[in-house]
Amino acid sequence: MMEEVTIEEYNPNWSKEFNEEKIKLQEILDDRVLSIEHVGSTSVEGLGAKPIVDIAIGIADLEVVNGFIEPLKKLGYESVYHKEFPERRFFRKGKWRAGTHHLHFYKFEGEHWNNQILFRNFLRNNHDVLKEYHEFKVDLANKYRFDRVSYTEAKAPFIQKILLKAKREQI
Repeated sequence: MMEEVTIEEYNPNWSKEFNEEKIKLQEILDDRVLSIEHVGSTSVEGLGAKPIVDIAIGIADLEVVNGFIEPLKKLGYESVYHKEFPERRFFRKGKWRAGTHHLHFYKFEGEHWNNQILFRNFLRNNHDVLKEYHEFKVDLANKYRFDRVSYTEAKAPFIQKILLKAKREQI
């Protein structure tokens, strides 16, 4: 059976978990890592989320990530290849379909990196949008309770709409 999609109320421990994980990552990754950021819903105070800490790691060249596979295994991370996302390298930690941490390696300050940071910061600074996104996610979690892929796909148009708004407001 598929793992149930559940949206938990915001948990301040998510930020603490990120900070603890960041220290461990800094200890095993080298100076080619330019930035480590807490992203995704667990990074936004007050936003409910699936209890998975998303971490974006910015690097100059994605090709170096292959050299991180073995060191990351020591922290319990598994590399997951996604051919449909050539601009990202992905690692997961925890039980399959019930992970605790996701690592997303992106080209630092590239489009995908910038979108992650922009979306997070926009939600942090716009309480009305945060509330709307939270309610939308809860509705989707009820609709796609045992279908995480459909849940994620259904969020995409909302996220794109918010990113567009955030980019317009940056100008």
